[in-house]
Amino acid sequence: MLRELTILQFRSHRRAEIAFDGRPVAIYGPNGAGKTNILEAVSLFSPGRGLRRAQGDELMRRDEAVGWKLRALTQAHEIETSALPGEPRRVEIDAKAVPQIALAQILRVLWLVPSMDRLWIEGAEGRRRFLDRMVMSFTPSHAEATLTYEKAMRERNRLLKDMVRDPAWYHALEGQMAEAGAAIRANRADALARIAAAQDGAATAFPAASLALDNQGPEDLAGALEANRSRDMAAGRTLEGPHRADLLATYSEKNAPASLCSTGEQKALLISLILANARALSGETVVLLLDEVAAHLDSARRAALYDEICALDGQVMMTGTGAELFDSLGSRGQFLEVFESPTGSQVQEGTP
Repeated sequence: MLRELTILQFRSHRRAEIAFDGRPVAIYGPNGAGKTNILEAVSLFSPGRGLRRAQGDELMRRDEAVGWKLRALTQAHEIETSALPGEPRRVEIDAKAVPQIALAQILRVLWLVPSMDRLWIEGAEGRRRFLDRMVMSFTPSHAEATLTYEKAMRERNRLLKDMVRDPAWYHALEGQMAEAGAAIRANRADALARIAAAQDGAATAFPAASLALDNQGPEDLAGALEANRSRDMAAGRTLEGPHRADLLATYSEKNAPASLCSTGEQKALLISLILANARALSGETVVLLLDEVAAHLDSARRAALYDEICALDGQVMMTGTGAELFDSLGSRGQFLEVFESPTGSQVQEGTP
């Protein structure tokens, strides 16, 4: 787990130093105080752009605009990630520069944020991103397969838009797409099987969700890409492949598609999936970030959520506007209060 977190010139925080004692962390304070910024900081100890998908320059404090830095201590490693204005993000593990993908070997960071509440009723892109983050938590190399596929596809799309017809230009790119695409399909299938197993027979107050993939593309992707070049050229882009897949979810008990469920049911399904993802990672170093997760749950569901969180083999951090939202967590949790000051967000030990 994370033992210490230092935040420097990040979002609303000029400087914050937080020590974690291993209990679930309840972070509370008024809207705009900087609670979610703490979760976002932790999310950046995983590959990618964090829970808000922000660009590097969006993360630094505007008053100073000198860049930002985050440092974390685990039981075994010191991790640092930072960026100066206009420069790419850097990652260091034990004072050695490493690619972002190396972070996934140390921490498996999962999150659920309010912007995901519309996941089941909006476009497929958001659901693919949600799926692929789950997949990466099980198979960190999935990120490399996805990047390889997307890079080759961008090159192929450029050829298509330029109306290049010589097959020699396409052969290597389509081979790369087919190889990476096969890995993507296999990784996604494995992740869905693990999520299903983690839900099967689990003692939970949240509804189980059956997951399936739609529009994955043909198994013989190389053959399909070759056969459909003329069609893709007319469209100016690649029309088949794992980049078009969609994640489908069904409320198992009611046999109802998630897209047709009520807002409360959709939220409960998301919580169920994120908890199942965390359970399926038992044995790994899991950090689960839940932003404003309790706000729309009744007291019974909140109590059930905290019971399940305390039983997880992982570290959990939650935010809420008031300490009363975490009453049923009580002394089982570590409480932090966040408030605004003239010099930026401040963090102090809170009380249940």
